[in-house]
Amino acid sequence: MSDQTISTAPAIGVRRVIMAASSGLLAFERLALMGLMYLLTALILVNVVTRYSHFPIYWIDESAVYSVVWLTFIGASAMTRLRLDFAVTMMTERLSARSQQIFKITATSTVIVFGVGLIVTCMLWMDPIGLAQAGFDAKKFAGQTFNFLYTERTQTLNWPTWVLYLTLPIFAVSITIHGIANLLEDLGLVTKVPPKGFQLSELDGVN
Repeated sequence: MSDQTISTAPAIGVRRVIMAASSGLLAFERLALMGLMYLLTALILVNVVTRYSHFPIYWIDESAVYSVVWLTFIGASAMTRLRLDFAVTMMTERLSARSQQIFKITATSTVIVFGVGLIVTCMLWMDPIGLAQAGFDAKKFAGQTFNFLYTERTQTLNWPTWVLYLTLPIFAVSITIHGIANLLEDLGLVTKVPPKGFQLSELDGVN
């Protein structure tokens, strides 16, 4: 076995891990999207029925709002991997195939930079290390840092807000993984595989 083959073996293994992680994440996102859609529909129907019956459930409105928030971020992550995110092609469609490929790689790299930046921002905001140093005491942590994320609760559900805000770091990690998977495909380092469980027409995949 040549030295070049040995040196490229770890790189191939990393690519396979990334693609497998992206595929598994996309499959989970598909199930999560379906579950949230069913949940949102049920919440709205129950809300309508109870309001007309003059017995409204006060926490349903807030539940529906947070369901939409999670649905939006999970859907945005899945759309990134499926390349269904918005793209303006008025200029790139007039360029050569090589120039279009360069623009596509640049756009995909920007997604990765955004994801990594969002991960860093979430780490600074949620500050898990500072919370651990405070002995996971939310009030002590808030007194030391003036960060009241872990002491706040929602208005009607009375849930800890940090649990609902977890959608941000989850989205940051997922969009970064999907972005790297897309970049590997754009660079021709891996073979493009059609996503499982998603029926895409020829007009889809605009990016």
